[in-house]
This record gives sequence, C-alpha cells and structure tokens, in this order.
Amino acid sequence: MKKTYESKQKNDRTLICAVNDVSLDIPENTIFGIIGKSGAGKSSLVRLVSMLEKPDEGAVYYGDKRVDNLSKKELILERRKIGMIFQNFNLFSSRSAGKNVAYPLEIAGVPKDKIRAKVREMLELVGLGDRENAPISTLSGGQKQRVAIARALATEPSILFCDEATSALDPNTTRQILALIKEIQQKMNLTVVMITHQMEVVRDACESVAVIENGRVVESGLVKEIFSNPQTQTTRDFIKNIASGAEQKSDKDGEIVKWTEKAGSYLLHFVGNATGEPILCKMAKEFDVSFNILAAGISHLPDEDVGYMECDISGDDAAVEKAVGWLAQNNVRVQKR
Repeated sequence: MKKTYESKQKNDRTLICAVNDVSLDIPENTIFGIIGKSGAGKSSLVRLVSMLEKPDEGAVYYGDKRVDNLSKKELILERRKIGMIFQNFNLFSSRSAGKNVAYPLEIAGVPKDKIRAKVREMLELVGLGDRENAPISTLSGGQKQRVAIARALATEPSILFCDEATSALDPNTTRQILALIKEIQQKMNLTVVMITHQMEVVRDACESVAVIENGRVVESGLVKEIFSNPQTQTTRDFIKNIASGAEQKSDKDGEIVKWTEKAGSYLLHFVGNATGEPILCKMAKEFDVSFNILAAGISHLPDEDVGYMECDISGDDAAVEKAVGWLAQNNVRVQKR
C-alpha cells in the first residue's frame, strides 16, 4: 500500500509519502503491535487498515474480502465490525459512563432494552459495573479508558484498534489496561491491533509486531524473535531504551541498567534459560578471554525471558573469535558493533 499527503506551508506544497510500499499480514485472533517513532507513519497505516482512509495504491483485505473499495453503505456496515480506542479516550463529557457505552448502539438502532442489557454487560466486563451512572468528570484516567474499551466492544466487533491507548496513563494503570485487553481478547476471540511508540506495550501485550520507519515496515515477526534477534538499528534502539531513565540503576522489569556512556563492542541477546546461566564466566574460562559488561537488562515476555547485554570481549584475536562462536552455539545471539 501507498499513501501520500500534501503538506502546504505558505506558497510551498510538498508531497509526503506517509505509507510507502507496505505489505502486512495481521494474523486473526492475536494481539498485533505496530510500533514506530513519532512521524514514522504508523497512524497513517492504521487509518488505511481501519478503513478510515483509502490507499492511493494497493488494497486492504479483511480475510478474503477487499474492503478499501466498498460503497458508502457497505463501508458503514463493515466499520461496525471494528472497534477503536484512543489515547485521549474521546468520551462525551455530557454523558455518564453508561450513556457513553450506549452511544454506538443507539446509532446502530438497537432497541432500548437490549442497549441497557449490553451496557451493563460491557461495564461488568471492564470492571466498572458500579459506575454506570457516574459522570465522566468523576472518573480517573484508567477508568475513562475502561469506559472507552467497553464502548468500543459494545457492538461486538471482530477487530479492535488501539491507537496509543496507554500513552496518557501512568505505568501501573498501563499494566492494568494491557492485562484487561489481553483478557478480553481471549474471551472474545478478538483480533487486536495496538499502535504504539512504547516498546513496553509490545513486550507486555503483543504476540507479533511490525516496526515502522519512514513509512515502511523495516522489521516484523514474533515479539520474542524481535527481542532476541533485532535486525535493524531502529528496533535495537527501541529495545535498548525500553524504559526511560535507563542510565540509572533500577529494579523495574525490562529496564536496561548502564554503568557508562561507552558502547560495548558486542550486543548479546539471551533467550529462555540462557538468561539465568553464567555464560560469560564459562566463556572466559574456556577460551582465556576477559569481558567487561557495560549495560544489561532482562525483559519478561509472556512465554519466556529475553536478556540484553552490551559488553567488550578482549584477548587473543583467535580466542575472541572462538569465544563468540561458542556463545552463538549456546543460545546467545551475538551482534558485533
């Protein structure tokens, strides 16, 4: 797919290719992440995938059905099969929590008795069964996002798009919302697409991910594969800076602890049991080399741990080469800088 926008500044008109030759397959019944820095094109891509805009070139398919060329009436019906939640909640301040959840059902012409039952069901699902009549102004940020999730799911969509849904929340609330989305995804067999610039969101919630840069997908695959063997500098930067303030020692999950601003000669990625083994000590004894660890951290993915380390390995050139090869044979993925 391709999508180009025209940027107008005074008398200048510039064409910006926001989505550039992207081909992407999002598996059904999973949580799929799309991550990129600000301006990378991830939101533009999702606007195409969610049928909010049409691509200039290419096509969008939901299963075997093409959806980017539908008539206006067909498009309205197809859009009812998707739900969306946003960073800023987009709730009606003049409506109560329950009335916000009811809104898409009212638009769809659902009978009032069925709306009342569905509202109660959705609010119970997101843990707000006792806040149906609460004014939006009385709710916390996390509660507002729960209402937004309930509203998005009220029409029983098959796809849920989450556009920076946790960016406005504190870390603890973010974890709660991600856990809720994972729980709901399993209960409702949803396909969830999470757009984010936070690698923590990808780590904690997603099964697969696509990394976007300059309107292109530069890397995609299973999250555990991306974390353990990143192929691009963009992805490595996301993993390395997975928590802010990484220069300071911390016990936070996944944070990279750095002892110096110097970059190590080797990047090591440990997968599974290798994260808890004294691999470097064994290497040093086996090949008579020394090592110096400059940064390290462990990310706890849903199904296994992935460790990251920057280090120098020094000694005889032949011994260092053998040592690096030995690491690769022992479930450590090595990248020389």
